[in-house]
Amino acid sequence: MKVAIGNDHAGLDLKPAIMEYVASKGHEVINLGPDAAAANDDYPIAGERVGRAIADGTADAGILICGTGVGISIAANKVKGVRACVCSEPATARLTRLHNDANIIAFGARIVGIELAKSIVDAFLDTDFSGEERHSRRIQMLHKIEDGGSNL
Repeated sequence: MKVAIGNDHAGLDLKPAIMEYVASKGHEVINLGPDAAAANDDYPIAGERVGRAIADGTADAGILICGTGVGISIAANKVKGVRACVCSEPATARLTRLHNDANIIAFGARIVGIELAKSIVDAFLDTDFSGEERHSRRIQMLHKIEDGGSNL
């Protein structure tokens, strides 16, 4: 699996360990930076980069790291076709794949430590979408909203 990883300045210290961990699990890592504090390390840039990598098929899954995971996931979710979820523990990461077919997880370097982050990554990457009708139907409803329609 190709996994795109991006971060802002708050994720600089955690990202290398996560990249190494994902690679050790046999996945191809696509580093969408940044790797050092710079003028372009704002979370909207990283969220969009990873979101576009998912949307255009460059990557199969994405991991985003900022201070809390919130801002960077909001940015990624602005890209059509992205379903990014903030996960601060493995159960949410597993369920967001199983039920929501999430294609990106985000977590906060100021919220989770390295071992918990690895557990979150495992839960996300090791879980497939259930494909159950009710979940597929709801994802189609999300697509309808993205396309400017309504489910009301």
